[in-house]
Amino acid sequence: MTAGTGTSRRSALKYLGAGGVAASALLTACTSVQEGQNGQNGGRSGPFPGTPQWRFVFVNHVTTNSFFVPTRTGLADAAALLGVPEPQWTGSENGNVAQMASAMETAITGKADGIAVALTDDNAFVDLTKRALGQGIPVIAYNANAAGNYPLTYVGQDLYLSGFRMGQRIAQKVTSGDILVGISQPGGNNVQPRLDGITDALKQAAPGVRVQSVNTGAEQAGELNAMTAAYTGNTAAKGIYAVDAGSTAACAKLIADRGLTGKIGGGGFDLLDDTVTGVKAGALDFTIDQSPYLQGFLSVLYLYLFRLSGTLVAPPVTDTGLTFVTKENVGPYATAKSRFEGGDNKDVIAMPGSIPLPPASVLSR
Repeated sequence: MTAGTGTSRRSALKYLGAGGVAASALLTACTSVQEGQNGQNGGRSGPFPGTPQWRFVFVNHVTTNSFFVPTRTGLADAAALLGVPEPQWTGSENGNVAQMASAMETAITGKADGIAVALTDDNAFVDLTKRALGQGIPVIAYNANAAGNYPLTYVGQDLYLSGFRMGQRIAQKVTSGDILVGISQPGGNNVQPRLDGITDALKQAAPGVRVQSVNTGAEQAGELNAMTAAYTGNTAAKGIYAVDAGSTAACAKLIADRGLTGKIGGGGFDLLDDTVTGVKAGALDFTIDQSPYLQGFLSVLYLYLFRLSGTLVAPPVTDTGLTFVTKENVGPYATAKSRFEGGDNKDVIAMPGSIPLPPASVLSR
């Protein structure tokens, strides 16, 4: 934020709403940020000193996919809050790993001040990550992580666990027969662990269920066609599910269009409009919210603090969540149109009168 814009702490709170995790603690620090000399924030900003206009780059695998709208909102919010330029959003539109690697190479060559990358491939980004770190450029993985790589941390959902929990949920409704599971990028680190988790959970909880994976492709426009073709070839399937946003939206539309609501199991991931509509109408039994906003917001916050502290504030591994959205709790998702979930509503969203108990946990001592 810059002086002279008339942005007050009150208006900033309204802009950020209730969901900016960790953001409210930084508002005081950012209300007096001013542009100074040499491209630095002026003087002091709350507890923070002036900093250069650090330039962060996000490398993504599906840059135009609707799922990442709240991620881009989150990264822009964090940058505005901290007084740095909005990070560059680059990579590939259709999951092309070579294009992503090229974008990361460009960021390193251009001496970016920090890189957040979706590590959808185990091998393509290893040397690039080493090079970046060797040149003093911090690298964070978001949305997808890779074994054997060297990011400072991972910000995103525990993908295998989310699939395993989904498989357990499927087993509550489907105990035998075939289910179709759409996957946009088979083998990709962003979605394959979920499919693996589903398969493993069903082997334990419902061994009579057979998983038929459906390659729906990385482009949203073709995912409904792929799911429709798979169901046309197997109308005896007991459930239609998916492990990515676009394929899940396709499942919802397919079930509704074919009059299968209430007759067949359905579910998946994320909160595209067709998905939320499908949950509300009963076409989908559930979808899973992984807080994509936080994947952008926290990645910027972590890169900023790592640079600000000269590596002393090491970014923590952050699981951005596993929330089952069902007909019982879909209401706010369907009506709020929250910018935290891809909508355009910038107002503070009213809290419910009562907060449901979260799952019980045991803290280690």
